[in-house]
Amino acid sequence: MYISQQLKQQNIAEYLLYMWQVEDSIRANQFDMAKIKERIIDPYPVSEEQKRDLYRWYEELVNMMHDEGVMEKGHLQINKNIIVWLTDLHLRLLRSPKFPYYSAAYYKALPLIVELRAKGADKDVPELETCFDAMYGVWMLKLQKKEVSEETQKAMKTIGDLLAILAGYYIKDKQGDLELE
Repeated sequence: MYISQQLKQQNIAEYLLYMWQVEDSIRANQFDMAKIKERIIDPYPVSEEQKRDLYRWYEELVNMMHDEGVMEKGHLQINKNIIVWLTDLHLRLLRSPKFPYYSAAYYKALPLIVELRAKGADKDVPELETCFDAMYGVWMLKLQKKEVSEETQKAMKTIGDLLAILAGYYIKDKQGDLELE
């Protein structure tokens, strides 16, 4: 909760990846609040009051995942909404002549996105979700200490650069400091 609040303010891309990890952590603990408390909340270095807040936050997420039918796979609607917002901003940035660096980053990443989608990524999801899926997958491989090829690392750098630029514009847009027209 505390990390998510900070990330949501500072970097929406990292926030989304973090929230996907939280969803997977809940799944890994079989939606069992006793396990979540023991394995995730209790070791967290915060006050007892903050741990109670964290417990309630995880409990709300567990309930939402159950209610939304994403217990085995998929993402909470609150996280899907971020993809929708980012996709809207992405399209507005591409349409505007004021953001050639963003367009250049996108067109540099586009062949990689096309390749990911051709290799089996869900073609019905927005392109940005494909990017986030790839970033998350590589992140999980690294956490498991599995090898990531140099080619994949380069591709993720290109996609990561695009998402980082988009995340920066997202903050400016939320603050009302982004003039697209």
